[in-house]
Amino acid sequence: MSVKLSAAALARLPADVAAPKYQRSDLRAGIVHIGVGNFHRAHQAVYLDDLFNAGRDHHWAIVGAGVRDPDVTIREKLKEQDWLTTVVEQEADTTNIRVTGSMIDFVRPYDIPAFLDAISEPSIRIVSLTVTEGGYYISPATQHFDPAHPDVVYDAHHADAPKTAFGLIAAGLKRRRAAGTAPFTVMSCDNIPGNGHVTENAVAGLAELADPELARWIRANVAFPNSMVDRITPATTDRERAILRDKCGLEDNWPVFCEEFRQWVVEDKFPAGRPALETVGVTFTSDVSPYELMKIRILNGGHAAIAYPAGLLDIHFVHEAMADEQIRAFLEKLTKSEVQPVVPPPPNTSLDDYRELIARRFANPKIGDTIQRLCFDGSNRQPKFILPAVADRLKAGASFRGLALVSALWCRYCYGETESGKPIAPNDPSWKQLQEAAKPARSDPMAFLQLRHIFGDLSGNPNYVRAFSDALSALWARGVRSTLSDYLSDKS
Repeated sequence: MSVKLSAAALARLPADVAAPKYQRSDLRAGIVHIGVGNFHRAHQAVYLDDLFNAGRDHHWAIVGAGVRDPDVTIREKLKEQDWLTTVVEQEADTTNIRVTGSMIDFVRPYDIPAFLDAISEPSIRIVSLTVTEGGYYISPATQHFDPAHPDVVYDAHHADAPKTAFGLIAAGLKRRRAAGTAPFTVMSCDNIPGNGHVTENAVAGLAELADPELARWIRANVAFPNSMVDRITPATTDRERAILRDKCGLEDNWPVFCEEFRQWVVEDKFPAGRPALETVGVTFTSDVSPYELMKIRILNGGHAAIAYPAGLLDIHFVHEAMADEQIRAFLEKLTKSEVQPVVPPPPNTSLDDYRELIARRFANPKIGDTIQRLCFDGSNRQPKFILPAVADRLKAGASFRGLALVSALWCRYCYGETESGKPIAPNDPSWKQLQEAAKPARSDPMAFLQLRHIFGDLSGNPNYVRAFSDALSALWARGVRSTLSDYLSDKS
């Protein structure tokens, strides 16, 4: 008989499931986190659970929050189990299961007064976010905050009842300033280059539209540390729920399955204080950028490199893509010959070792990460993870043929049909626009490159246009396998 997860069930968990070692009644809130998805619960919430298990900093517990419709369901499911989460860490030969209890409440989504009350509490000294790469209102081409986005315009005209995370943060900071309460630190945990700077520009940029004086105060008084986060965490499906129930005897409404590896590098800029996370493996530094660039270009860029050929070849799981000799060889050659040379290594780090680590992590057969997940939101991910490396290779006068091929594979994917003729379900917030460009690009590659909000100046660079066009034409004329083979056999 299985055990249904709840606070009352912690004393009778299955023998191979670790429970919190602390009394959750002793915890006090110090962090409000916006975006309580799988990644947050496999990453920040786990580090804090480690800290609390060590008997440290019990006044830094998490209050969850959300600003999207899916957050309503997440809150309902987690409330049923007293905000607890089962985290299943899986490697090829090992499985570790734990229940984390670092979150103690969850503000009801769309309850603006309750959210503002929560972040106005003096005890809340950090507001953190995981709202995905596409949630920061960044123009893909300029990589700057977009003040003309409809959500931003709405919040600018409804500053006391905003809908976006950044409008709510600005409103909370305004309330704290009026009350004479020190501002909280705003910490992004999303995969965006310079995520602290991006978050500052979103919060202050939105405030600027409604209250320029508040915007100046935010820039002068609020800390926005940069951070680099890393842990492969696929979406939860009934498959994961069934594995936990049938093999472990535990029922969880929304368990999180992830790899064992995790990493968190944070700029040490917390004037309101922070938990002692360095005692549980977090790296605090004055400069996150080398770690961030390495991860974004090799891991996130690597995801794109294997995702689109695999998607076009009807491969479902990431580890299956890595078992494909041609796709694995494409990843290795691309990262070693085109990406690594434009990635300065962080201190005491071997890029060769890191590249090999990434390949092993991608090949983990137990994670069950899907190709569809990796293919999602290319319109936001390509300008962050692939195209900047192209720009650096252009500046260096070096080849970027493989990087151009990654983007051509993405274009071919956006056509909406695999090589076997199976339809590809919409998989991007801008799917309609992408398809409208990808269809004519079959005969005229410039139709896709004219998406200047994605490709920026590369759309007009003759060398890039030629490389992209050649790759896309080859994909349509000879297919994925032949095109990859041509790239892999090229010794130049």
